[in-house]
Amino acid sequence: MSQRYRVAVVGATGQVGTLMLQLLRERSFPAREIVPFASERSAGRVLEGAGPDGSDLMVQGLAEESIQGFDLALFSAGGSTSGEWAPRFAEAGAIVVDNSSRWRMSEDVPLVVAEVNPDALDTHHGIVANPNCSTMQMVVALKPLHDEAGIERLVISTYQAVSGTGRRAVDELLNQSHALLHERDIAPPSEYAHQIAFNALPHAGSFADGDDHTDEERKLINETRKILNDPEIRVSATCVRVPVITGHSEAVNVQTRDPLTPERARELLAEAPGVTVCDDPSAAHYPLAIDATGKDDVFVGRIRRDPGHERALDLWIVADNLRKGAATNAVQIAELLDARGLLKESREIARTGR
Repeated sequence: MSQRYRVAVVGATGQVGTLMLQLLRERSFPAREIVPFASERSAGRVLEGAGPDGSDLMVQGLAEESIQGFDLALFSAGGSTSGEWAPRFAEAGAIVVDNSSRWRMSEDVPLVVAEVNPDALDTHHGIVANPNCSTMQMVVALKPLHDEAGIERLVISTYQAVSGTGRRAVDELLNQSHALLHERDIAPPSEYAHQIAFNALPHAGSFADGDDHTDEERKLINETRKILNDPEIRVSATCVRVPVITGHSEAVNVQTRDPLTPERARELLAEAPGVTVCDDPSAAHYPLAIDATGKDDVFVGRIRRDPGHERALDLWIVADNLRKGAATNAVQIAELLDARGLLKESREIARTGR
């Protein structure tokens, strides 16, 4: 495969940005050049072996002159950075795949999961949004069920890993755990409202003024409807932060419009792209966060009838929140843009202005 594209990775020194660089290389994305961008304090840092051919890359700071001439820009740098710089990259001719929440609910920005709604890419205007990690893994599992029987209502409880908050949250969990195991006092928490070690916090995300749901819960509600292109789906969500380093888990009750048996659901999921079914509870075989870590599939198990409703099933859904929940889907979108000829179109827009 020829190396055709000049690719920017914005937020390249963070957890997800580092994985994006790794996956571009592992999946042999046809990049002729990859340029990592990060904050000014990281500019000049050398990322050893991060290039498409294993070469070292030097981190650059964002500036008008440094963002010219890219075909593709993968963003994982937060909403404020994306709000300022994603349109600039797009105006300079790149297609932006953004991992923040900044553009997800914009009407003219497609919100894409590779296995679920790739056709939405055809409507892009320079920016494509990557969904929230919890939403992403869930809709990969829901898509075949929705196609078969329609979805009327979802009741979701998430068990979200601390890596979703960032490296400092991982350090906080490890430091608290170490202190408690050695019968020492822990430092006051800084990343969460309460101690996370040996605890569960019914508070993943932030509460906006006047809202009794966190932004993580609102993302599950709104993004699910947009990705599945069904605004009529009713969604109830409770997001919980748990002392797990990597891998989000979800208990999802799915009420379908038409009857769907657990056996048929199992068949559909076993055939679905990006899904691995692990469903033999009598043998203690079901998805675990520690088994999903480092993998790109979404794992589904505990598929069973809800005894309280004849058209409802219960599922247990697990995925690596940093890989499939963020970096992998971004690179899969880049691959789809290439396969659909849309990256070439991006360069033509930059050259002709239309």
